[in-house]
Amino acid sequence: MKYRKLGKTDIEVSEISLGCWTMGGLNWVNGTPNGWANVNEDEVKEAVNYAIDNGVNHFDNADVYGNGRAERMLARILGERTNKFIIATKIGWFPGTAEHAYLPQHIRHQCEQSLINLKRDYIDLYYFHHGNFGKNDEYLDDAIEEMYKLKNEGKIRLIGQSAYRHEDFIKLIPRVKPDVLQSFASAIDDRFVQDGSPTRKLLDQHQISFIAFGPLAQGLMLGKYDKNNPPKFEPGDHRANSPRFTKENLEKLDPIIESLRGKFGSSVEELARAALQYLLHYKPIGAVIPGFRNSKQVIANISGADKPLTDEEFKFVQKAFVEINK
Repeated sequence: MKYRKLGKTDIEVSEISLGCWTMGGLNWVNGTPNGWANVNEDEVKEAVNYAIDNGVNHFDNADVYGNGRAERMLARILGERTNKFIIATKIGWFPGTAEHAYLPQHIRHQCEQSLINLKRDYIDLYYFHHGNFGKNDEYLDDAIEEMYKLKNEGKIRLIGQSAYRHEDFIKLIPRVKPDVLQSFASAIDDRFVQDGSPTRKLLDQHQISFIAFGPLAQGLMLGKYDKNNPPKFEPGDHRANSPRFTKENLEKLDPIIESLRGKFGSSVEELARAALQYLLHYKPIGAVIPGFRNSKQVIANISGADKPLTDEEFKFVQKAFVEINK
């Protein structure tokens, strides 16, 4: 396993790390599906231990993943080892009884609760989970002030900003001054890390690392789903209403995935290598954080950890998705 420093800090994370969203299981926030199909904790434990044995040192969590369930499960699995790893978590999508999740009092409450859930004295990397700071950014200044108070108190080490639009990153980077950015990224949609993109320019200018969630596009990069039998998901699974799993989208992706199979091989391990190493080819990427349910998935994701793409292989993947990215 290879490691990369996060921006200008001395903290190093494994290039392939683990995203913990699936660990929260089926979930709703204010009536909106926000989770995944439930997991088996014994299988998750086996997967986490395999990952650790093979060099993974960074776990990405959030208060909203199962509304604390994923944080507590990770703490149970790590046990006394918890302080040996880089653990990230987030604030923003779970408002509790607050009017807005970025009220300073709620930020502090959730940080303290995450520390309890994770059984730690500090959080290595604490993210604002999205870029919505209320109407006219009414909560932004106070939220930033509270986040830096938590850092000065030693409750968090690094501040992160997650968002889903260039506009949010452009607005927030100068004000939040995050150590790390996070958002979705895969070969299907790599808008934030593409050379010359607005967010990429800021990443380079401020020497900020980018953590990529969804690097396998929730299994689409692995050809996991049958275009003739699109998947169906349970209530409480956020994928249930996603257009990316429709017959039309799967039909559009099918020939591209076939071209990847012809180039890299048809096994899950070979396709995972192509997908993950494609993103790691971009300099600002600090880590990719694929989700997982069991050790089989972790084994597949880690199998290509020490097999970076050549420039030619990278360009092949990039070209394969040009039409989708237009």
